[in-house]
Amino acid sequence: MNWMGLESLLMGVNKYSTAFGRIWLSMVFVFRIMVFLVAAQKVWGDESKDFVCNTRQPGCTNICYDHIFPISHIRLWALQLIFVTCPSLMVLAHVKFREGKDKKYEELHHGSHLYANPGKKRGGLWWTYLLSLILKAGFDMSFLYILYRIYHGYDLPRLSKCSLEPCPNTVDCFISRPTEKKIFMLFMVVSSALCILMCFCEMIYLIGKRVAKRMRARDDKRCQFAEEHELTNMVPPRSQYRRDDPTLTDSQLNLSKAEKVRDNGLTTSL
Repeated sequence: MNWMGLESLLMGVNKYSTAFGRIWLSMVFVFRIMVFLVAAQKVWGDESKDFVCNTRQPGCTNICYDHIFPISHIRLWALQLIFVTCPSLMVLAHVKFREGKDKKYEELHHGSHLYANPGKKRGGLWWTYLLSLILKAGFDMSFLYILYRIYHGYDLPRLSKCSLEPCPNTVDCFISRPTEKKIFMLFMVVSSALCILMCFCEMIYLIGKRVAKRMRARDDKRCQFAEEHELTNMVPPRSQYRRDDPTLTDSQLNLSKAEKVRDNGLTTSL
């Protein structure tokens, strides 16, 4: 497979990614694809040829090899890398769709643009980007689970026993360089786990940034509303609710009311 062609495609997505997305892409190419191409394929290249069982029964070695290795690690990792990197192409396709739509709008409206920046993660592109992160993390976790279930853990035993037909009895089978293969397998598992962690960090960053932006916009609207509708003093002063002394005579009560009217008049003139 031409991995360099896939790399050139994904580099186009890099400029639309966040800092976490760029780190994820670097980890995929440096710690996974490069290790897969340079070392892992050579380490697992002799797994079928150098698989040995202590029997000369025809077909027994092939049956035991198929039982111990239902699927090759190399082919499983190749499928994993393809599935993990393809969701990033969704973002690139969405941006290209926006650019084409903006170009048609520009031709119809004489130079005006539909999108100020087609690569800005807003609206539908934000959801496409978030979906790509969910798919990448989901594919990585699925393949790690498949590897764990098929090989009953992340270990390669030096000795495997097989008693399947046409083997005459329980035979001992040996794989070549089990320690070296185990180290590479653990390295690929840890690299996948780190990529999953980066996807979750990027999802938290995107969602947190969007929530913070919504909260700031809501606060700005509240401040603008308060400035446009300044609250007036709707409650009268407490002096208007002052009760008259019931012990006052009529003349004193009339004099108190006259003073109150005079005070109100002075307050209004001021």
